Amino acid sequence: MEKRTFGKTGLEVSVLGYGGAPIGFLETEQAQVGRILNLMLDRGVNLIDTAAMYRGSEELIGATVGHRRDEYVLVSKCGQAYPDLPGAAWSETVILATVDRALKRLRTDHLDVMLLHSCGLDILQNGEALGALVKARDAGKIRFAGYSGDNDEAVFACGLEDVAVLQTSINLVDQANIKAALPAAIAANVGVMAKRPIANAAWKPLETQRGLYSSYARLYTERFQAMGLNPADLGFEGDPARVWPEIALRFTLSQPGVTTAIVGSTNPANVEANIEAASKGPLDAETLTAIRNAFARAEAASGEVWTGQT
Repeated sequence: MEKRTFGKTGLEVSVLGYGGAPIGFLETEQAQVGRILNLMLDRGVNLIDTAAMYRGSEELIGATVGHRRDEYVLVSKCGQAYPDLPGAAWSETVILATVDRALKRLRTDHLDVMLLHSCGLDILQNGEALGALVKARDAGKIRFAGYSGDNDEAVFACGLEDVAVLQTSINLVDQANIKAALPAAIAANVGVMAKRPIANAAWKPLETQRGLYSSYARLYTERFQAMGLNPADLGFEGDPARVWPEIALRFTLSQPGVTTAIVGSTNPANVEANIEAASKGPLDAETLTAIRNAFARAEAASGEVWTGQT
């Protein structure tokens, strides 16, 4: 598994990471989570991402691979208010309490990265939320602070000295952050985690999308249809349902500035397929250009600006 330097953190992380949202929101059995996470660690994937709001995810990760903690870079996200924690959303109080709770749930004495989870520009400008993460960092509870979000907020966050990592949406139907956020991250040496790299399987029938994915699946599906691409046009053969995930993941990993792409799955077979796809490396320049041009044409025809989806 190829590894890349995670920006100014200096950490070396696999180009494929694991996104922990599905195991929580889809109420995956602990034994299945253990199979998936141990498989990924065994195959060289060394970054696991989760969040306080991913119902049950932190606990499942801690329970299944907490004993292998020294083998992976651990990322979580925070900022929202919770009934069992003190403090309002984005306050220092709730952020510090969320960090402490995450350490217990994840069965660790530190997080490698804690991200502010999609707060608005006003919260970033205020500084209290990021300042809380700096306090947690100075106390040794986290190693690095960062931001998860898109568009103008992502660009602004990259310019903040204490932001070492950006998590942002980058895929073949969500390209806005390629234009602005990635250059800002490169300029500031910020490590980039690309979320939704396989575009929520936008090529699948919309009615098959379930759970947490349904909230933005419609938009992604509409964009994909408007782009009018098919695998054969890009030089790929075979069943589109099997080929598109590879094209999408490799497109995301081909973007300059992307360190790792996080994919969530509750199916070991899909995990194996993602590992295989990531191992094939970047797409060729002609294919990348064709996908970028299809996005640009469809966006222009829509008469709207296709922003990054938070």
